[in-house]
Amino acid sequence: MKLTRTEAREKIMIILYQIDLYKKENMDYDVEEVIKENLDMDNKYVHDIVYGVLENQDKIDKIINKYLEKWTLNRLGKTDASILRLATYEMLYYDTPELVVLNEAIELAKKYSDEKVASLINAVLDKIRDNEEINGE
Repeated sequence: MKLTRTEAREKIMIILYQIDLYKKENMDYDVEEVIKENLDMDNKYVHDIVYGVLENQDKIDKIINKYLEKWTLNRLGKTDASILRLATYEMLYYDTPELVVLNEAIELAKKYSDEKVASLINAVLDKIRDNEEINGE
């Protein structure tokens, strides 16, 4: 069974969330094992995004923090931070249309958080889209 991009994004968010928890607790983890725990098939898109976010996390976090007014990424829930990192990476480094990235992030936030968080994520991603260089544009 093939994974849709929407399903893949949800898996990626969960994987990033788990890795964030492992890091916070100073626990050893293997990225491949975390992916395998959450995904029963090989999926290039999931691998590309998970590794891309992890490799660029400092840059991504800096960009997100720049647009979080009166907040920092550390103060957000780990789920919300994972959604923002995933969407920011996909918007800046992947060829997914920006509108798709925004809509998918908002839907994840509505499913795993609440309307206020979805609005916050929407606002931050709008600012990133409007102010950062997207895919070499």
